[in-house]
Amino acid sequence: MTKRKGKKRKRDSVVDRPDSQDVGASSAPPPTSLLRGRDRKTDTTDNPNLIEVGPRKKVFSLEETLKDTVANSLGSGSLSLSANTSTNGEAEMAPAPPTPAESATPGPHPSFIEVAKPYVFQQKLERCLNAIGMSEAKEDSIRLQGVTWIDNIRRAMQLPVRTYNTAVVYYHKFRLVHSDNEYDNIHAAAAALFMACKIEDTLKKSREILCASWNLKLPPAEHLTPDDPFFDPGSKTLIGYERLMLEAAGFDFRSRHPQRLVLKLCKSLNYPRSTVGKTAYNMSLDLYRTFAPLKQTTATVAIACVELAARLCDADLTRLGTGTGERGIRYRRWGTSRPEVMETLLDLLDLYMHHKPSTLVGPSWPLDSFINIRIALNQEAATHDYPRYTQSAPSATSAKEKPKVASGKETNGVAKNGTKETTNGTADTSPAAAVLAIGGRGQIGTVRFMLDAARARGEKRTVESYFTTEEEEVEVEVEVERPRRTR
Repeated sequence: MTKRKGKKRKRDSVVDRPDSQDVGASSAPPPTSLLRGRDRKTDTTDNPNLIEVGPRKKVFSLEETLKDTVANSLGSGSLSLSANTSTNGEAEMAPAPPTPAESATPGPHPSFIEVAKPYVFQQKLERCLNAIGMSEAKEDSIRLQGVTWIDNIRRAMQLPVRTYNTAVVYYHKFRLVHSDNEYDNIHAAAAALFMACKIEDTLKKSREILCASWNLKLPPAEHLTPDDPFFDPGSKTLIGYERLMLEAAGFDFRSRHPQRLVLKLCKSLNYPRSTVGKTAYNMSLDLYRTFAPLKQTTATVAIACVELAARLCDADLTRLGTGTGERGIRYRRWGTSRPEVMETLLDLLDLYMHHKPSTLVGPSWPLDSFINIRIALNQEAATHDYPRYTQSAPSATSAKEKPKVASGKETNGVAKNGTKETTNGTADTSPAAAVLAIGGRGQIGTVRFMLDAARARGEKRTVESYFTTEEEEVEVEVEVERPRRTR
């Protein structure tokens, strides 16, 4: 039997063909899934869409290759025709892309939303202080030390009162989310004053603030200038604290100043400016040594300062009125209530009774005067059943229940002030989450700050629709053949 001999036609190699460069074929063979057919001798001269690759010249279609490549790229996330090759040059099967069930991370984090909170209620203050491990006595000592330092530097640099108000508020908010072992108290107070100077347009350099603090300890002959290299390390430290201050405050630059309203109320009620007016003005400064400016509005703070000053100076209290009549101060007109004013009065009296030497008004009056006023206010609160702290809500977790941990399916939303609505997108109202938020939340996802709570809630509803798992039960009737019995 004779063998039939034929001539082999010269096939174009992938490397030699210029039109195959776009496909991405190179010396490395493609995956086995891209190859079509067995080892065969196919005439590729008449069909330019057939390309042969690999050391063993396997033939596959260009159109099918592109379809498979796009399908593989969509599954694996990258467009590539490269393949794993073995030591003998054979093409190996590429690993299959992970399924959604096998993937540990379902997708990018939807980010956090930090909604600015201009008011912080008493129950949240207590939770924050408990989370950072701050006792009441230690907290009072650190708070009074920092506020006194800010007041002394403000007077030395002749800064206005509005800068003092803003600096103290930012100092309080910073301390609520940072433990005392994470920062130096004087550096935190200096950073708060430095940021307040920018916000209130009373610009001062960080070196000037540090220089004023240093010169208060020395006689005039030994004073330094702000350009001294001695203040270089401290200046860089203040810049680092400034970023933490902004994050703790939620980038909220709104501020409240009750001093002007205090003077207007004294004038409208015909109280003498030298006694009641001056005392009420100093009380409005002492009030920032407490947390009352974080809890109450400007009108509530101003009314409380005027009433306490009138009680100390034995002025006519009938001018204040009952708060509901035509005479005196009408609380509804100012958007406040008697329980809120009572809470501010008791906060001031607690300050004067326990920390009398650290205030402006306390040393000028005997302790018995404050005690007698406290007794009268306690009787009024008991008669009308006023709570000690207003705007409070029951705790979300009881002593027996453990707080829930946020799951990965929770999305960004809004946390209400005073509630335990914890979502994955806003700063949790729990103090533990607040402490973690400043240091570690940026490592998980992006942190965005908003002033409009309604906008944040709308975004929460939009994002939640993409993270909601919808399941549908479908019943299918399948005809099953009964097995025949064998005899």
